[in-house]
Amino acid sequence: MSRTAAADHVLDKIAGKRDELVTLTRDLIRIPTVNPPGDAYAPCAGLLGERLRGRGFAIEYLRAIGAPGDSDRHPRLNMVARRDLGGHGRCLHFNGHIDVVAAGQDWTVDPFAGIVRDGRIYGRGACDMKGGIAAAVIAVETLCELYPDLPGTLEISATVDEESGGFGGVAWLAERGMFSPPRVDHVIIPEPLNVDRVCVGHRGVWWAEVETQGRIAHGSMPFLGDCAIRHMAAFLHRVELELLPALQARKTRMPVVPAAARHATLNINAVHGGEPEAHGGLPSPCVADSCRAVLDRRYLIEEDPAEVKGEVRRLLEACAAERPGFRWRLRDIMEFQPVMTDPEAPVPRAVATAIGRVLGRPAEIVASPGTYDQKHVMRIGQLKDCVAYGPGILDLAHQPDEYVEIDALVASAQVMALAALELLGRGR
Repeated sequence: MSRTAAADHVLDKIAGKRDELVTLTRDLIRIPTVNPPGDAYAPCAGLLGERLRGRGFAIEYLRAIGAPGDSDRHPRLNMVARRDLGGHGRCLHFNGHIDVVAAGQDWTVDPFAGIVRDGRIYGRGACDMKGGIAAAVIAVETLCELYPDLPGTLEISATVDEESGGFGGVAWLAERGMFSPPRVDHVIIPEPLNVDRVCVGHRGVWWAEVETQGRIAHGSMPFLGDCAIRHMAAFLHRVELELLPALQARKTRMPVVPAAARHATLNINAVHGGEPEAHGGLPSPCVADSCRAVLDRRYLIEEDPAEVKGEVRRLLEACAAERPGFRWRLRDIMEFQPVMTDPEAPVPRAVATAIGRVLGRPAEIVASPGTYDQKHVMRIGQLKDCVAYGPGILDLAHQPDEYVEIDALVASAQVMALAALELLGRGR
């Protein structure tokens, strides 16, 4: 059979599985794998694992014992399925995270019912990223049915905790060689970056906490104390006047979307100062002796991580030089460096070609404004041929009334299957 005929066969087969794809997506949404704290990981991993076991995959359930958040009540349980198709071909791995963020308010439908309406499936995780997992499962199952002797190996994993850094999921598995050559050669992560886009990487992130310190006193005599909130205000004023304009002037060569995210950015995620509210919200008449702000600094591949931290430290030092009694602490919370796969590497090329075939238009090569598990595949696993590609509209992730379009589910499954056929069909 020619490559064109083989591709047509795959496209037709997946189109015929539209209802099956919808059912699997709904079944996944109905398992409320909310993180934190990490609810229902085991039943969700089990649903996928037992399904794939019935289709000839060898299944491993791997608990990340000792990882952040792992406990007997909330075990960090990952599922890895592997099927050797034959010969000495390459291994293509599809990785998806099963955890979702909390539903939050303002939904017009039950966030965990998997409602189908107007060609869409609604629910928390429909877009980010249970729809993508379902599409990847249908893609690999179809290839196994049609071409059981295709040279190479297919893997698919359902991993945890991506929404909180991935330490109990992909990072933990990567530390144990599960995302490294020669075990794995190519990785596709079905994150929702829009069905016609190939995402080759992401910006870096540094989360940090700044604390300014003062001295407590009676609120009626603030001159006897030293207000930490006023010190924080002075620091944030410098951020506003000096740092934010400097960040806006920096622009990356990476194709980050949306375009505004091609600049370096800083968000103040939270500010906490003074005594906590208690007793129904009644105030405490005290001068604040502590104020903490959480910084979310997204930085560019061209920026030096040490300098990213250094410019915040210099602002704090400048405040200390100007303000009597200004005392501060700077604490790292979490950081991940930027990553980017070469757009001419095998996986981005294969996915882009498949998008052109399925959708009839050129693929857009993009990078993500936020991080995802590619960082662990590339930094820990040292596997460079990795992209994000999946159904779903990026802007809908974490929103009320999150949904995935059924047409996009089908198209993305077709794209993933054609890309796999290309990557494995070449052998080694």
